[in-house]
Amino acid sequence: MVNIKKLESDLWESADLLRAGSKLTSNQYCMPVLGLIFLRYAYSRFKLVEKEILKNRPVRGGRVMPVEASDFLSKSALYLPREAQYEYLVNLPADIASAGLANQSGHTMNSLGEVVNNAMELVEAQSEQLVGILPKDYTIFSDELLAELLRIFNNNALDEVGGDVIGRIYEYFLNKFAKNIAQDDGVFFTPKSLVKMIVNVLEPRGGVLLDPACGSGGMFVQTGDFVNAVGMEANSAMTFYGQEKVEYNAQLCLMNMAVHGLNGLIKSGDEANTFYHDAHNLDGCCDYVMANPPFNVDKVNSESAQSAGRLPFGLPSVNKDKEVGNANYLWISYFYSYLNEQGRAGFVMASSATDSSGKDKDIRQRLVESGHVDVMVSVGNNFFYTKSLPCSLWFFDKGKPETLRDKVLFIDARNYYTVVDRTLNEWSEWQLKNLNAIVWLYRNQTAKYAMLIDHYEHSLNSCTLTLQKSELLFVIRFFLDETCWSEVSIENRSTLISLCGSIEKELPQIHWYNLVESQEQVKYLEQLKQTIEKFKPLAIEALKSVYDDFFLFSSSNDAYEVPKLKKNASASSKKKAMSIVIENLCQKTTGVIDAVLEILREYFWLTEKFGVDGTYQDIPGLCKSASLADIEEKGWSLTPGAYVGVAPAEDDGVDFAQRMGEIHRELLELQKESNELMETISRNWGEMGL
Repeated sequence: MVNIKKLESDLWESADLLRAGSKLTSNQYCMPVLGLIFLRYAYSRFKLVEKEILKNRPVRGGRVMPVEASDFLSKSALYLPREAQYEYLVNLPADIASAGLANQSGHTMNSLGEVVNNAMELVEAQSEQLVGILPKDYTIFSDELLAELLRIFNNNALDEVGGDVIGRIYEYFLNKFAKNIAQDDGVFFTPKSLVKMIVNVLEPRGGVLLDPACGSGGMFVQTGDFVNAVGMEANSAMTFYGQEKVEYNAQLCLMNMAVHGLNGLIKSGDEANTFYHDAHNLDGCCDYVMANPPFNVDKVNSESAQSAGRLPFGLPSVNKDKEVGNANYLWISYFYSYLNEQGRAGFVMASSATDSSGKDKDIRQRLVESGHVDVMVSVGNNFFYTKSLPCSLWFFDKGKPETLRDKVLFIDARNYYTVVDRTLNEWSEWQLKNLNAIVWLYRNQTAKYAMLIDHYEHSLNSCTLTLQKSELLFVIRFFLDETCWSEVSIENRSTLISLCGSIEKELPQIHWYNLVESQEQVKYLEQLKQTIEKFKPLAIEALKSVYDDFFLFSSSNDAYEVPKLKKNASASSKKKAMSIVIENLCQKTTGVIDAVLEILREYFWLTEKFGVDGTYQDIPGLCKSASLADIEEKGWSLTPGAYVGVAPAEDDGVDFAQRMGEIHRELLELQKESNELMETISRNWGEMGL
């Protein structure tokens, strides 16, 4: 089974290493590399659909009729002429000039870059949506570098995992480039977890979706995934519209959508400047609006913005230069205005917009009084690649049921996230589900909450069954046979026996229904993980004396993933191979334990607040269902923290006064030691005559 995360990482590291050696900037490198991944995906899908077509292909004169572009069109797939097929490009000779190749215009091609440019033009000829979109600047690469890039993305694992995962790899590269490009020129993209949260809360099922600041198309892609996951076909159910002023980003958007099999109408350039143009004439027509607009934009011409309309609550504050000094409430007004009578909107906005004053406050009051503000979510720092600023997620619903017209759900999620690294946070999949569950309960969608609890239990059951059947147990039993470790030192032998016995006893005893009964089980699993970590080096050491027998036996079992060795392999090679066996098995087992621990922590986080059956209640420090009267009392603020308050501090059982006394005494002792040390140093210096 292919490790997708490792595959993503390996492909990126290989491609990025080539970029470092090419002296190309991230901007120069990004589009061509994404174009190659796009081409690789298109080829994978081409071969899959071709196979389907050939199953029922008519035969004439003993020959199967060749496939045509129309065959692929009928299956919503992209037809690729031979010269645009990835296999053709990969297998070209090193000396292009000697191959006598000509492009579609009949001109001789003398470099691999020209050949790939021609392939992109051939692809564009097959799709009206892609005309003028695909990169065609591959001549900036040397033939050697380009050939190596083609080879990297010809990884056989890509065929094994299929087209959907190639789309995921494309998205992975898009996000990695977003981080680098952000460092180059200040462009940054919407974090995936924020996009997923928006889509999950809006629950798109069909209709018109507009993103008036669409960037690389993340809102469209996640919507497509959501709609397909509920058993509908995204292209049939949804109509995607986008506006993006920066043409580079619009190209990324169209390629991103194409990779994920989505069709859409994306407009870019000056006509797509949302402040001055409703490029698709969608005012009041959208079922869904999703966006991450640029925050705190200034110098927007107020007269032009006013004449462009879509301002149901009027203009924000205008300065003496007749400019809107902060465009946040222009965006907020647009998102509301685009919605039809049942429409929903979800968008990212600077946190400061939730309680800004002046005209902003007046607009916000009218928004609240409409009864269409649905949910407000505070997001913590470090969710963006290069920006540490906190933000908020806003949700409108013009079709809110009457029972909720007088309510707004506030969620403060600033302290609820997963740390990716020192500068980046995100919501994990389980955390996204939990935040979404709060919204479900607020909406009285208890059936969805029950399904989530079932999902938790099913996932735990699946993981615990894996642990019970762990291949590590076979190795454990091998080591418990005293004939196998007779040469191990007595000290290590005793420790090894103890660890083996503990693991063999505990692993099969893990059942999901026991785990959910008490949080004490979390400590139990953490201890088991530590036990396995201690077992690993001792087991590797023990294998040094028994590698011959063990190697011959284990090599017949594919589950152990033993590296292939020649018959005359050296003893050190065999030892290394078996060390890898132990490393893999221990890593695999602790990986499952980590998955169980994550599920348990999030399960307890949710059920301790809302129970297993799911009943909405306000949770101090987390969520509050506030009435419009409550909001008026707070001066029309939409800052979640103003409503949810502060979570009660947990009692850690420590007497504060007692502990402060202990700390004081510790400080006095440290000060005394410091003084004594200084006296010693001074004395030593004096003895040296210094």
